[in-house]
Order: sequence, then C-alpha cells, then structure tokens
Amino acid sequence: MAKLKRLLITGAAGALGTQARSHLADLAEEIRLSDMVPVAGVNGNEEFIQSDLGDAAAVRDLVDGCDAVAHFGGVSTEKTFELIERGNIRGVYNLYEAARVTGKPRIFFASSNHTIGFYRTDERLDAFTPPMADGLYGASKVYGEQLALVYWKKFGIETARVRIGSCFPKPRNRRMLSTWLSYRDLFSLVERCFIVPRLGCPVIYGVSQTRSGWWDNSHVGYLGWEPLDTSETWREELETSEPQGPVDAPDALYQGGGFTAEPIHQE
Repeated sequence: MAKLKRLLITGAAGALGTQARSHLADLAEEIRLSDMVPVAGVNGNEEFIQSDLGDAAAVRDLVDGCDAVAHFGGVSTEKTFELIERGNIRGVYNLYEAARVTGKPRIFFASSNHTIGFYRTDERLDAFTPPMADGLYGASKVYGEQLALVYWKKFGIETARVRIGSCFPKPRNRRMLSTWLSYRDLFSLVERCFIVPRLGCPVIYGVSQTRSGWWDNSHVGYLGWEPLDTSETWREELETSEPQGPVDAPDALYQGGGFTAEPIHQE
C-alpha cells in the first residue's frame, strides 16, 4: 500500500486523536498533529501545530500541504452553544474552506451516533435515515455531515461521514453492547477510507460486531471494511453486573441514551 504524503490529525490531544497517532503512524510519510493544547511526545515523523479550529487563517495553514485529514477535533460532548458553535460549526466550515482552496484532501469526518440519538432502540437505521439529533452536540454533527455533502457535490471533496458509536477499550454499560466500536475497528476503517480508489461522501456507522445492533452498513460494502471485534465478548459480564433498568429510561428507550435527557447547557 502506497503511503499518504502528509496526514493531518485534528484533535490530536483528545482521546481518539491520541489513539489515532499510534494506530495511523505508518499510514503517511508525515503526520501533522493539531489541537488547542500541546500533545505529549512528538515522534520522528510527526509535527505539532497548536491551532484553534475557530481561526480560519490558522486552519488554512494547517490543511495546506496535506492529502488527507482525520478530523477528530472539536467539542465531543454537550457544552454551551458558544463552545459548540466555535469548534463544531465554524470550525468545520473553516476546515472545508481550507480544503477547498489548498488541494481538496480526502477527509475522515468523525461524526457521532448522537446525530440519530432520538430514534428508538427498536428501530434499525441505514445511511438514508433522516437525522434526529439528541442535543446541540448531535445537531452540530448533523451540520458537519451536511456541509461535507455540500463540498462533495460542489467541489468534489471526498468525505467519510462516520457516525462513531461508543469508542472505548471495552463497552462500559448495556447500551454500549449495541454501539461499541473498538480502536482496531475504528482505525482500520480510517485506513480503508483513505486507500480505496473512490470514496464519495458516504454516511458510515462506526460500530463493531454485535447481535443487538441498530445500524446497517450494507451500502458501503465497496470500502472492503469488516469489523473484527465484537461487543458480545462482554455481554454476559455486563448483563450480570448491570441490572435491566426501567423500559422507559433514556438508555433503554433511545439510541442516544442519556444524551436525550441532557439539558441545554448555559455555562
């Protein structure tokens, strides 16, 4: 497999950005890291540029010279609108404008299952199911997905719009038996999205194997991606340690779980 020339990882100091550094280290000749805060231990083929996604000029300089972007930057939970707007709305606009004017790199956009969080757990969704966000964070990711589609249709910028489920070393609760995504499966998906001859602008559900899944990825078989890990490894343990809650509790009722009950944060 031919290496990318330069891969940009935004949000490189965050949980998934940190994992991306090790899992994607051999994907490109050079790895450019970015975050608002410093990252620890920059390695031989890495460079770090401290940058705010809300700063258009800084983002343009950041993207310039990159042929791929793994976009994990921005706000990843419910926060105030001001924070979400700067990182996830203005920041994503700045990213795509930078991509448009600096060479149209292929983008892996880390979206979220919270774009569809108000669907019930007895519903099965595919890429063409309309969004139903469960909060401001989820709504900002819907915006990012739609902006990516605009830049694909208008300018040919290819993006994988990946609705990441619950990406941790292992599932933490019963809900995550349906949403868990292993690090190995996530970053094998990132690799496939960058190396396939034609990507387009698909919606992809980021989830490992599970028998209680809600999401259908059959439309992206052309990527050649198959998750290797499964949440079933922890099913017996979690179902034993975590009693079944009320059937009308957010975790039981909605795919977005507790995010559906989050308030609008004012500070």
